[in-house]
Order: sequence, then structure tokens, then C-alpha cells
Amino acid sequence: MKAAYIQNGKVETGTFDDPVPSKGQALVRTHSCGMCASEAHFLHAGQNVIDLSRQFGGPYAQLNFDRPFVPGHEYVGEVLDYGPGSERRVKVGRRVTSVPIMRAEGSHKVIGFSHECPGGFGELMLLDETMLLEVSDSLEDDLAAMIEPLAVGLEHARRGNPRPDDVPLVLGCGAIGLGVIAGLKLLGAGPIVAADFHPGRRELAIRMGADIAIDPRETDPYGPLPDLGARRVNLIYENVGQKGMLGRIVAAAPFDGRIVMGGYCMEEEAMFVFAAQNKRLNIQFAGGEEPQDMDLAMRAIADGRIDVRSWLGERIGISGVADAMAKMSGPEAPVRSVVDPRLL
Repeated sequence: MKAAYIQNGKVETGTFDDPVPSKGQALVRTHSCGMCASEAHFLHAGQNVIDLSRQFGGPYAQLNFDRPFVPGHEYVGEVLDYGPGSERRVKVGRRVTSVPIMRAEGSHKVIGFSHECPGGFGELMLLDETMLLEVSDSLEDDLAAMIEPLAVGLEHARRGNPRPDDVPLVLGCGAIGLGVIAGLKLLGAGPIVAADFHPGRRELAIRMGADIAIDPRETDPYGPLPDLGARRVNLIYENVGQKGMLGRIVAAAPFDGRIVMGGYCMEEEAMFVFAAQNKRLNIQFAGGEEPQDMDLAMRAIADGRIDVRSWLGERIGISGVADAMAKMSGPEAPVRSVVDPRLL
């Protein structure tokens, strides 16, 4: 199969042996796959991510940075076949996505961050049949590829257990922050405050359901907000993942505030426990999506409750992956570029 792959911090293209499914595994031909910042992390910090997983336990511990792996965990594809003895839960020919985890045959791997389970930047994938979610016929491929990133935001939103009297603040309006906003809107939370440095992302936040979107360099997101009748935020969602964010949030959060940490910080964090205790803060660390979040994301996109079309940027083949990944951190970058590995 043809694929774009990462090896030693570089993006290359090449040919791999076609993967062969075992019991409980589906062989899937990729149609579309979103490009996530987590893939870009491996271009400059891949060995650090692997080392942290080996030190603290994590999904990347089995990766060898010197060996190629095919990334891509935001995918939709067509079921081609199953391994011997599989239950064959979804008919061959149907489109599927999944939580990007492989547990069949006693393994525990992350699709797209594994030498054995190539991701959606390649023509073929192996997926765990117990994780398969059959994709609605009404969803075009590129929108279906947004199910997984949206589901992460929905998971983070519900982890905060929003209440009717909350004023949520969403820090960072990339794909995950936008998904949090959409999730909060579905849960009836609000008014929702979004904060991001970039005007384009603030505009997207409003489109996803935020009531106000502010530049934190100009307006203190933790102070009385004039547009909300001087109300203050009390439920804070961190989606930036930079060192120092937790400490700054603890210092600024209100008494009895609640904090949901969704940003993926790979550096050691520091905070004053004294401040957190005195304010009686509750800090919740959010993880990845669960099947219920994937199902909700698909249904909400399909029935129009959440419109993710504005997330979509260019559609590229595997030869365009390196260039698109190099540009994805800029302020003008789309929320998601989409890879079709059937295209060169």
C-alpha cells in the first residue's frame, strides 16, 4: 500500500506491505483522514513523547522513533474484509470510523501511532471490530473524518459536568476547543465564553455556539465581563497544552471554580497547591473520546446540530502531507486539512 509516514522526525512517502487482519480485526480502505496537531508533535518532539510514555505509562511506549509509522487517527474508510474468526459486525463495503484503539488479540495500540496498526495517511488500516462505528450514508467522507476530533471535544465538555448556572470559559479555539464549545451548547450550558489570540479562531468559536469570543490580551477572561452583565466565568476548559497554563488558571480562577485540563502538555507543570486549596478548586483531567462521544458526534454532524464544515481546509494526497503538516501551526491554517491516501 502507498502511505505517508513519519521516521526520525521527517515526513516521507513510500510503499508498505498490505496489513493482514487477525481475529477481531477489520481491514479498511481509507477514504479521508484529518490531520491532527499530535502528528506534528512527532516531527520535533517524537522521542520525548515516546520516553514520557515509557516513564509514566502511555500509548506511545511501543513506538521506535527510528522505524517508520503511518500516522492518522481521524479517519473514515470502507470495510474490505475481516480476520479469520471475527464476528464481522459491519458488512463489507460499508463505511466506518472508530475510536482509534486496537485491543483485538490481546494488544493495546493506538491506530496511527503503531508500527503494526497503520493510520489513515495510508491506503489500508487495521481496525478493532468492537470499536467500529458505521457511518451514516448522509455524511460525506471529509465530514465523517471530523467525527473523531469533534468527539474529543464532546468528551471534554461533559467531563466538566456543566450546570445551568455555570459560565464556561473555553481557552484555545482549535479543533478541541471548538468541539468543547459545541458540546457545551448541546448540553444547554451557557453563556459560553471563548478566548483565543487569533481573530479567525474567535469567529469560528462564535459559529460553533460561543456567546462571546475575546482576545485575552485585550480583555481579562476571568474578570467581570461587560457583555454578560459583569458575570464571571467559573468553569474553565484548557485546550492549549502549553507549560504554565495550569498555574495561571489556578491563580486566576474564582473560589469554587472548576477546571478541565484538555490540553496535552508534555512538560512538567508547576502550580501553587496553596492557591488551589484556598479557592477550593476542582481540577479534572480530560482524556480521549469514548464510543458514546463518537456516536453523538456522528449523529450531531449528520442531523445538522453541529456544523463542522468550516473546519475543513484543503484536501490533499499523500505527497502533500509534509507541506501541510509544516504549515498547520500557523494562525491562518485551517482547523483540519484532510488526507485522501488514494491520491498522490
